[in-house]
Amino acid sequence: MNQFNVAAGASILRRYPRLISLFFGALAATGFAPLAWWPIALACFAAWMWLIHDAPTLRQVLLRGWLFGLGHFFIGNYWMQQAFTFQDAMPHWLGNIAVALAATYLAIYPMLAGGLAWRLASPRSVGDGATGVGPGFVLVFGAAWVASEYLRATLFTGYPWNPLGVIWVPTFVAHLAAYVGTYALSGLTILAAGAALIVTPRRLPWIAAMLTIVLVPALARIHVATAPATPSPTAPHVRVIQPNLGEEERPTDDYAENNLAAIEGLLGTPGSNPRLIVWPEGALRFLIEDGYPLRFYWRAPPGEIRRRIASHLGPNDMVLTGGNALKFDAAGNVTNVTNSIFALDAHGAILGRYDKAHLVPYGEYLPMRPILSLIGLQRLVPGDFDFEPGPGPRAMTFPAFGQVGMQICYEIIFSGQVIDETHRPAVLFNPSNDSWYGSWGPPEHLAQARMRAIEEGLPILRATPTGVSAIIAPDGRVLDSVPLGQVGAIELPIPTAYPPTLFSRIGNWAALLVAAAMLLFAVAIRWTSR
Repeated sequence: MNQFNVAAGASILRRYPRLISLFFGALAATGFAPLAWWPIALACFAAWMWLIHDAPTLRQVLLRGWLFGLGHFFIGNYWMQQAFTFQDAMPHWLGNIAVALAATYLAIYPMLAGGLAWRLASPRSVGDGATGVGPGFVLVFGAAWVASEYLRATLFTGYPWNPLGVIWVPTFVAHLAAYVGTYALSGLTILAAGAALIVTPRRLPWIAAMLTIVLVPALARIHVATAPATPSPTAPHVRVIQPNLGEEERPTDDYAENNLAAIEGLLGTPGSNPRLIVWPEGALRFLIEDGYPLRFYWRAPPGEIRRRIASHLGPNDMVLTGGNALKFDAAGNVTNVTNSIFALDAHGAILGRYDKAHLVPYGEYLPMRPILSLIGLQRLVPGDFDFEPGPGPRAMTFPAFGQVGMQICYEIIFSGQVIDETHRPAVLFNPSNDSWYGSWGPPEHLAQARMRAIEEGLPILRATPTGVSAIIAPDGRVLDSVPLGQVGAIELPIPTAYPPTLFSRIGNWAALLVAAAMLLFAVAIRWTSR
């Protein structure tokens, strides 16, 4: 009966390979948050790998790979269409087309991975007469996936949303990222999916041995990571604010005042412990820096706003808030805006500013603006000016809290690019505005922030206007959170960072090393089988 079912399944796969590739790609996206059905994702990838292996020509391989990616990225990025509902300069229905176009491009990367695996290791391509999926093919596929995912994360400013390895965040397997990072973990995930295709009684012992070798470091890491730690009674606290004011309220004239008033109601009561109070991205809609022409202070003078905020703080408290700064030309005209974090002390003084470096194309700036603006396209964030990028990851030092790293919103998804390597912070602050992202985007974004915590061994503080805001331990656990669509604030002692992880020391060279090891094993298997 089992053999009949397997044969029937293989027959269906061979009969409708294109349609099934598209379907499996879409279904595999359920492996990511909020559903986190990672076993289904593994099964879908295994079936797709079989379809790639079974394809008669490279042309069929590339088509099956592209269709898998099309379904996968369309479902995984469908939250993107929500952003178009906040921009009246373009029709809202354009959001569905934008998602489809993005998926059309992103599908190229699974196509490349499948094409490389088939060309280098499929029996149909190399002509070695073997039948069935072998270990060498799975290993080469894993290496090809690492390469394609890294390219997706870096080419054309990069878009590493939902790398495959993130499906493991709810499990202990995610702790492998502390050693090899997300992209290499994605390659190992391909091996896990492919194991179902190559397991036989003869191969079972060495497959079990390989899984044990891979998973023991993750088990060891989680044992160390979950060791109880008692904070000092005088340890500084963090308070994360979520006012639950959505993006749709921004066009109103009273948004700035409503937002500040909502946050003031969540600041809490100062105590004996210093508090690092973190606000979301763009939370402060007033300009608070001095030196601008008076016409830009039509809402309130900057000193008055800073004193108003400081009036809620204890003597050792500090606020980190998202806001904007303006850039001018020699004639005094505004040329650019920065998406920034401001540090304010209990006296209302600005202690520092961080400007977002990795901007979102079409969101914070319009590529090829002279051309695209002629055909009616605008960036999705309402405003008249493009944002200007900052210099890159930076940490600011504050006496009561040590070095605090800054990563605004989208920046946190770039594995290996989130800290200032010369000034390793004690904690990362990641303000975000996930109100753009519908109901699926915020949990996906949170999962990627948790993966950065594991990779770097650093706690992460996430503050968003509408959720999910969270305090994340350096092992990726969510210590406390404010759910999506709720008003609230959470306060805990600031978690202690772990010593630098292996990945934090070598970065994405780990991806190259793991991919090279997979290829060497594949070559060794091929040589020994001759």
